Parts: sequence; structure tokens; C-alpha cells
Amino acid sequence: MTMAHQPDDLDLKLLTLLLTEPKAGVREYARRLGIARGTAQSRIEKLVASGAITSLSPHLDPAALGFPLYAHIQLQLRQLHLDAVVAQLAEIPEIIQADSSAGQHDLVCQVVAKDHNHLERITMKMMAIDGVERIQTEVMLRHRIQRRTLPLLAMMRKELRATAPRIDSSS
Repeated sequence: MTMAHQPDDLDLKLLTLLLTEPKAGVREYARRLGIARGTAQSRIEKLVASGAITSLSPHLDPAALGFPLYAHIQLQLRQLHLDAVVAQLAEIPEIIQADSSAGQHDLVCQVVAKDHNHLERITMKMMAIDGVERIQTEVMLRHRIQRRTLPLLAMMRKELRATAPRIDSSS
């Protein structure tokens, strides 16, 4: 997803607050940033419209919901079957994400399961889909680095400061 505009420092500060204190509310974000509430609300709406903010819903932990097993399942497909296979994969609720790949595999699916038997049933469903040639399953033991964007925002703010025009105060 590409943004219609490059986020400025205020956008990046607002995104940081949204990530670190999601329950604070727009009024509190505005107060902390020293801007009007309407400005904060407008900025959030623009960030949503641009695709920078993809969800305002809570992040759920499948393990806490009874699905402690997490696996990456890589699929090789017959040519020209991608869309049909993806449509059928979308019917399997345990597939929490599927991404097309430019590597050895055509699709990489993130799958959650209750146990190894459940995972096997899911892989059998996937293998039964017309167009799936081969699958490879890798069971993940533990998340070592959770999905994160705060370091990315910090890097972007640093880059913005480095490229910002310097104001000469000696004049």
C-alpha cells in the first residue's frame, strides 16, 4: 500500500501515540501534541484514508483464544491458479494471512491451530484444493520479534530531522 503523501513529523508523532497509547483518545493525543482536537482527528482520518493506518480494531492473540500452534505453510501452485486457490483458502478460518511470494513458493500462509492433529487437518484441506501442487509446513516455536512498527516510525522521524532545512539563527 502506498501513501498519497509522505507523513510529516506530526503524523509520525501521532502514529507513535496511537501505537503506544491506543486508549488515550483523540482529545488526549491533541493535548500532548499541542494541536487542536479537530486537527488530530483530521490527521487520523487522512492516515486511515491513505492506508497508513490499516485498522482501528484490537489485535487479538490466537494463542489466548485456544490456537497456540502457529505455522507458515508455503504453497506451490499450478500456473494460472492463484486467484482460484486464494478464494478457496479464504474459506479456511485458521488461515490468518496469506501473501503471494516471488520466491520458491507462490503463497505463504500464516496458520493457527489448536494442536498438531488440527494442523494436519488444515494442511489436508489445503492440499485438496485444485491448483495446489505442493505444500511445505514450518511450525513456529515462538515469536522472537513481534510485528512492530515503532522502530520504523523512529527511523522515519530521524530521517525527517536529518533532511529538514536548517534555520540559521545568527542572522
